[in-house]
Amino acid sequence: MQMLIVLWVAWCAVHSLLITIRARRWFERRGGVWLGLYRIGYVCFSLSSLLLLLWYTATLPQRPIDLPFSWITPVRWLLFLYALTMFIGGIRVYDMQTFLGFRQWQDFRAGRAGEPPSFKRTGILRYVRHPWYSGGIALLWSLPGLTDATLIVRCILTVYLIAGALLEGRKLRLILGEPYQSYCRETPLFIPWKFGR
Repeated sequence: MQMLIVLWVAWCAVHSLLITIRARRWFERRGGVWLGLYRIGYVCFSLSSLLLLLWYTATLPQRPIDLPFSWITPVRWLLFLYALTMFIGGIRVYDMQTFLGFRQWQDFRAGRAGEPPSFKRTGILRYVRHPWYSGGIALLWSLPGLTDATLIVRCILTVYLIAGALLEGRKLRLILGEPYQSYCRETPLFIPWKFGR
């Protein structure tokens, strides 16, 4: 299990480092095709390495953890529905072309400068700042088949998602300034509890 922990922590660290402002500026200095493919490369690397790590985790011998609580199944379903709501809400407000890197590649091919970063306060983002992080945590704990290995992975990824949301918030404060800081004061980080606005 030590190797499992090391690999997942390393994946989280590399995944975070590749999306920092410093990494982004490294690609911006090189410009051209480097910048055009930066986001697509990041997404492809993240997804392929995640799938490999999930496959490795699944191949390990594992001990099932039986939870004796009868209310666990309804709670898992509620968490799954919440995660689904957060993911669908995020897809409806995020620019998926930019998220996946296709827009950056199109800008490079057309010789255009990329648009400066911005943020929205519409849809699900009126109620929660990080719907995908929030939904990701809910999804982790809604999945059945808890074992000693998957418990470790879920704990690591939960900490990672919380830390990732905090780091992303700090990065956006630096880039976007007071408008984003005002948004942070008005909108919850993970749990959409301010519904009266």
